[in-house]
Amino acid sequence: MTSPLKIKIKSKFKTLVILSSIMALTSIATAQETYVPSKENVEAREWFQDAKFGIFIHWGVYSQLAGGGNPGGEEWIMETEQIPIDKYERLGTTFNPVKFDADEWVLGFKSSGAKYITITSKHHDGFAMYDSAVSDYDIAEENSFGRDIMKELKAACDKHGIKLFFYYSQLDWHHPDYYPRGGSGQGYTGRPMSGDWDKYIDYQNAQLKELLTNYGDIGGFWFDGWWDHRNDDYKERWRLEETYKLIHDLQPHALVINNHHVTPYPGEDVQPFEQDLPGENHSGFNTMEVTDEMPIEMAQTMNGSWGFSLTDDAFKSTKELIQTLVGAAGRNSNYLMNTGPMSDGRIQPENVQTYKEMGEWFKVYGESIYGTRGGPIGPRPWGVTTRKDNALYVHVLDWKDSILTVPLEGVEVASATLVRNGKSISYEITNGGLALNIPMEELNEFDAVIKIMIK
Repeated sequence: MTSPLKIKIKSKFKTLVILSSIMALTSIATAQETYVPSKENVEAREWFQDAKFGIFIHWGVYSQLAGGGNPGGEEWIMETEQIPIDKYERLGTTFNPVKFDADEWVLGFKSSGAKYITITSKHHDGFAMYDSAVSDYDIAEENSFGRDIMKELKAACDKHGIKLFFYYSQLDWHHPDYYPRGGSGQGYTGRPMSGDWDKYIDYQNAQLKELLTNYGDIGGFWFDGWWDHRNDDYKERWRLEETYKLIHDLQPHALVINNHHVTPYPGEDVQPFEQDLPGENHSGFNTMEVTDEMPIEMAQTMNGSWGFSLTDDAFKSTKELIQTLVGAAGRNSNYLMNTGPMSDGRIQPENVQTYKEMGEWFKVYGESIYGTRGGPIGPRPWGVTTRKDNALYVHVLDWKDSILTVPLEGVEVASATLVRNGKSISYEITNGGLALNIPMEELNEFDAVIKIMIK
């Protein structure tokens, strides 16, 4: 969506909202070349942006090793410890998540305020966490557990009103035809140094078709692993157009999200950012420009690990997570917060407590996040703004004084109230904008939110 930050506010705040929406829809085809999203896809994009908050789940046979005592190795442990395929395959036979309860998971995620879930259907190790007919290397074939986790989770999502997205790794350290090897999965795996790349893409698309046809309507796919060939000619041989067409033909509303860290390709519907707010690059790989022509999303871990770690106790506080979520919303972005379930199927208790605390916050402040878009004032050291219809929400995340001047020009203010309790606050139109008189005690909140109604 075209950012309203570039448009000077007119006397009617609604004019800004309508204008930015029209610009977004008419500019999609420009950057996306010949790809024009269907009506169903455009509606799904709108739903996605309204939802604002999702839960990411990294769970697989690697969860049994819990990072091997080294934070950072969790879902990458096959690569970081260079475990050969014939040894790593044993994890598939011993994975037995008997305490997995799909309803308990979904209700826990829903209690946090999340509207959708994205879960690893297959990670880089190649193990499918669903019943795949085109591969025996899956949870239904390799062990006595024998249940289709994705089917159970989809049923729970449908029951409780949560949308389900599938993460799918394009990179595969297990499949013999993933050749040539890219930047990972080299000689240690025990695979022959040969293979048929196109045969592998056929296999990938066959698995995607299974996920598209056996699990009802899904939210879409979150791809990862394209970057494994970013430094060679195979970066253009993923047959993305074919894959994306398969998805959009079978489920036109399904959103395609590819975590490749480059400018979006035709056929993609959401631009993702990993561990960074859009426009920031503390991680080192979010170097692409932020698009203004499609929804955006940032994914972040609750500690430092994507998969379950036995030793990573550096959990972010609820305050930090909420402020990141708010910072994302102010940048017109969704927030995808990750958890790494334990190998027995339980969610880490530290995460469960955080979900409850975030849910309590959403009960009070949800109106300033759900259904909003990034506000007319870009991110500031003190915070961000969001907007919905004629309401402007000023999110004060870090401010020490009672007077905050918000640089709004040419607006008529009908009222200014605290979202927390509906109390009016005084304000004054100055040469610098709108000066808000915020009670000092409100600045102790994670996010002091002022709702400004524009005439």
